[in-house]
Amino acid sequence: MKIYSPSLFIEIDNSEYIFTVGDIDEKENFNLIYEHKVLLRGIENFKITSLDLILKDVRTNIYLIEQKLNFTFKETVLIINNFSRYFINFTGFKKLNGSQILKENITYILNSLKSNVNKIEDKKKLIHIFNSSFCLDKKNTENLPIGLFGDFYSHELSFCLINKNDYKNLKNIIENCNLKIKKILFKSFAVGSYLSNIKENNDTFIHIKINNNNSQVFSFENNSLKFEQNFSFGFDQVIKDISKITFLKEDVVKNIISSGKLSEQTSRNDLIEKKFFVNENYRNIKKKTIYNIAEARIEELLEIILIKNINLSKHKQKVFFININNKQHLECFKNSYISIFLKNSLPTPKLIENIVAKDFIKNVHNLVSFGWKREAIPVTHEKKTSIARLFDVLFD
Repeated sequence: MKIYSPSLFIEIDNSEYIFTVGDIDEKENFNLIYEHKVLLRGIENFKITSLDLILKDVRTNIYLIEQKLNFTFKETVLIINNFSRYFINFTGFKKLNGSQILKENITYILNSLKSNVNKIEDKKKLIHIFNSSFCLDKKNTENLPIGLFGDFYSHELSFCLINKNDYKNLKNIIENCNLKIKKILFKSFAVGSYLSNIKENNDTFIHIKINNNNSQVFSFENNSLKFEQNFSFGFDQVIKDISKITFLKEDVVKNIISSGKLSEQTSRNDLIEKKFFVNENYRNIKKKTIYNIAEARIEELLEIILIKNINLSKHKQKVFFININNKQHLECFKNSYISIFLKNSLPTPKLIENIVAKDFIKNVHNLVSFGWKREAIPVTHEKKTSIARLFDVLFD
């Protein structure tokens, strides 16, 4: 008989906490059994502003979950998206002079680069390390070239970090809830690994997510998270700009877009219907005018996020995913996004909807349980006593 042992996941997103619980059934399938969203408090602009508020909200909801499920958790997985995150890419080298590359060579490179990052960024905490690329004699290899012969080997690693104080605060909060942190994941990594898994041969891509009040872009290269950036604007900025130019109230603009009456095929002479003018005088405003303003503002947003973003200047010829967290927005302007990409000589983007919660958490569970194909784990060499070394000689 299977032992009841669900897993707790706490996601700290841009505007909410998401508490989810999953469990493995008798057929070894991982299932989502609980999900609850709570308004985010105590974190603003990627900084903790009130530990007391965070602790209160997290502790209260964990208690409610435990009561509901009749289970006491001992650990949790944290998925973070609302803390400052940092990315460093380093390459290590090994001269082989025709000899064979050994596992020890790669271990040395990995540990040396990690040690250098810890020295340089002593106020930051390492969360992820990825094997970004392996290159033997100027030729990239898909897997670690252990056992191959060559003259020169280079190994690129991508390091993902957060502020050490943020890590300490998170650890303190979780421990005050009588839990331990089993694993911390960047949400961008969790999303990137999910997209890589469901989209065959997409190990290198750029993902753009546009919410109402904020946006995000991250670069996934060779199944490694290389870079991410957050922006304090989203589609609400388009609404505000339309309102300023047309003198329509923002609520009216939102209702017009939500009605589904706007599209690329909208006639130049179609006017906004009178039903949208509640408690204000009707004015002749063309639907096409609103659509054109929106399209121009969307292009400006994309220019900042991607097209003119110097941080992504080397990563233009990739697969692009655009995730728009507003169904009406997506339906109205999906052709605009495609045309803007084509206009700027970029590949046609793949427009995707929000990831289903159960699929996302299942992917997170797999990452924690089985690891990720490109995630690197430094090897710690324990110092052995003379007696231990003697046993190694006798019995190894």
